[in-house]
Amino acid sequence: MSEQDPRADRLDSLAYTLARYGEVRPRLAFDADTDALVNAWKTTARAKLRELLGLGLGTEPRVPLQPEFGEPKSKRGYTRRRVIFDTRPALSAFGYLLVPDGLKSAAPAVLCLPGHGRGVDDIVGILEDGTERDQHDGYQHDFALQCVERGYVTLALEMLGFGHRRDPAARRRGPSISSCQPAAGAALMLGETMAGWRVGDAMRALDLLAMLPEVDPKRLAVMGISGGGTVSLYTAALDERVKVAVLSGSFCTFKDSIFSRSHCIDNYVPGILRWFEAADLTGLIAPRYLFAESGTQDDIFPEPGVRAALEDAERIYRVLDVPDRIDHAFFEGGHSFHGEKAFQRLEQWL
Repeated sequence: MSEQDPRADRLDSLAYTLARYGEVRPRLAFDADTDALVNAWKTTARAKLRELLGLGLGTEPRVPLQPEFGEPKSKRGYTRRRVIFDTRPALSAFGYLLVPDGLKSAAPAVLCLPGHGRGVDDIVGILEDGTERDQHDGYQHDFALQCVERGYVTLALEMLGFGHRRDPAARRRGPSISSCQPAAGAALMLGETMAGWRVGDAMRALDLLAMLPEVDPKRLAVMGISGGGTVSLYTAALDERVKVAVLSGSFCTFKDSIFSRSHCIDNYVPGILRWFEAADLTGLIAPRYLFAESGTQDDIFPEPGVRAALEDAERIYRVLDVPDRIDHAFFEGGHSFHGEKAFQRLEQWL
């Protein structure tokens, strides 16, 4: 038998971090109960979230989008175009604009944000060799295609560090290798965050959607899975143009997900637990509509943490007297996009 360490519990890194979590009392936890207090909390909380993400530094000028669209490609029931546009000095974003055939007036639009993997190609049905699949396969199930098939103008945005927006070293290693780690680490050293960079891109993508003649700018939604769901949460919290937010495989207490399980560094926002738990951020979305879904076997956003976050979020929506504007679904399965109830609610509320 190996010798038992007399202080084994004090040598356990997880035990220590959970003990530290127990000491934390988020300073901006949602506890407002009057309109005046709610409005004051939102002003303070939104400014603090921008600061934590690194978006509150105000050192970069707002650049023109200068979008460049590729040639339209006619698909079954929609047209797809590549688009590149500027989001900040020295940085451009890439995406696919999907427009349903037969639009007779401006339509609602959905900004779709992928999770880790091959990036945006994997939510528009493009395979590694450039061909296209017939079935909505993969853990993300081509959810951007599912949006355009339902009549939404859809912008599938490549997140920084994924797919078309990777560094050369990641590109050499294969199509599913991200460059999140070095880019997110660099962001932290600059006093910023990868989450903040991606939220900034998402907000400029909403600018792009709002200027398109095919889009009704008063009917904008964000939808994302995994890391894309996290960016969707932050984007909806900061940008009130978002009328509906759909979070798949991502909404969970920080405690039960990224705080106590191994995740990519791009999910981390230094100091956020001193100010918020995840559910508090839904107070910045309400009274706008919020939907969250999760697989019962999701091992990185586990069901107990998802249920705890939803319970707190639903309490916030009740306090704000809009309990009907938040909903959720659990499905049998792991870390993947499901969408059945999500699309029903999207149609109802967007």
